Order: sequence, then structure tokens, then C-alpha cells
Amino acid sequence: MDIPTRLPTLFLSHGSPMLAIEDTPAGRFLDDLGQQLPWPRAIVIASAHFMTDRPMVGGHVRPHTVHDFGGFPEPLYQIHYPAAGSPDLAEEVFDRLVVAGLPAKLRDHHGLDHGVWVPLRRMYPQADIPVVPLSVMPHGTAAEHYAVGRALSLLRDEGVLVIGSGGFVHNLGDLDWRHRDAPMPPWAAEFSAWMHDKLASGDHAALLDWQEQAPHARHAHPTVEHLMPLFVAMGAAGDEPRVRTIHRSHEMGSLALDAFAFD
Repeated sequence: MDIPTRLPTLFLSHGSPMLAIEDTPAGRFLDDLGQQLPWPRAIVIASAHFMTDRPMVGGHVRPHTVHDFGGFPEPLYQIHYPAAGSPDLAEEVFDRLVVAGLPAKLRDHHGLDHGVWVPLRRMYPQADIPVVPLSVMPHGTAAEHYAVGRALSLLRDEGVLVIGSGGFVHNLGDLDWRHRDAPMPPWAAEFSAWMHDKLASGDHAALLDWQEQAPHARHAHPTVEHLMPLFVAMGAAGDEPRVRTIHRSHEMGSLALDAFAFD
């Protein structure tokens, strides 16, 4: 029997839904990323757009593509990402969360929101890997999301790719919508630099207290759901993982699209 290759866990910034179709540095990065990783047997992906009050796991055998946005060009609404689900893996994820003392729940008919299908469509365009979506809790703490990831840390030894899909800096009200190449404002650059420093040094205590310690934390994330997938990915990597920055770019000033691998 083949022994699965140990996979990294990933945090990916999925940006605007336009990332699915535009030729951008972040898009080209994702196009190459899937080819650089060992082939996973399945993907568990925590999305900033699957928000619940407790950890929830999508267990649909054939999840539908959700176009959970408005005001974008019509071609985006024609995209479908026909990846299969994996009810068995969803049940396993649910069981591991419960064993860890987390109040998890299964949702049998949950689809794939754009935080899931936008990055996966570029990484794995053939949609031939089963996908299990996992929620984030918009009123939860970084520590609670880290605990979700920790409960799933053995999956990376079993051929399952765990991804957190969110945004490294995400304040839609502060974007320069008219200038894609606008420079990053100082507040966003300072927040980003602090996060990179703490990730590189493995300072988990500071990271889990980011809302109090990081400069401009509330400006960078007026709501927290887009950063919470980072802590799921970090926890799922196990004890003292090596952190690699695998992509850095930004759009419209402060929309930071940084990505990380935890080995």
C-alpha cells in the first residue's frame, strides 16, 4: 500500500472573485501552485465565506457552485466548479472535531462558495479532487480557529490537503477600486509586516492575540472572518511548523493577497 506523502497546510488569500478569471500575479501563482504540491487525495478548505456559530463541515456528495457575490461581470456567474464532495471524509472531520471537544455540526447540502472554488479552480482546474468545505466563526477567536486546525492535524499525513482561504489584509471600504496598482497604504504595510515577522519567528502567542497586538488590526480587518482561516491552517500543521511565504502581492492599495505554507 502506498504511504501518502506528508502535505503542507496552506493559507491562501482569495481576493476578489475576479481572481478566478483575471491574469494577475496572484492568479498566476495559483495556476502554478497545484503543480508544485504532492497530489492530494482530498481537500478540506476553511473558507471566510462559510460563516457559522460553530465549526461546521459540508458533507454533500456533489456540492453545487455558489455565486455568493453581486455586481461582477456575467462570465463569473457562468463558472461552475464540479468537484465531488466526500461524505466519508466530512464525517471523519466532524468526528475529529467532536473528539477534540469542539461543538461541530455536519451540513449535508452545503455548496462551494467563492472562497473555495476561486482558488481551487486555478490550482486544480480539472476539479478532480474531492472537496470538503469547513466553516469559520465570525465571532470566534484566533485561538478557537487554531484549535479547529489542531484537531485536523493528522490529515496532512493521510494525503489530505488542508487549506485556509481568506484574506491577509481585507478592508473593502478602504480599497482604491479605480486603481488596481495603487500603492499599499502605510497602515496596511505595517500590519502586514507585523504578521510576517510573527509568522517567521513562530510567535504563536502574539499571533493568537493579533487583535490587541498587531498595529492597525481593526483597520486591516474590520471583521475577522478573512483572517481566521490562517489560524486553521496554522493549527492543522501540527507542532512548531516551518512557515514559508509562498506569495506576496496586493491590489487596489490594501487588498493584500499573501499566501503561506506550513510544513
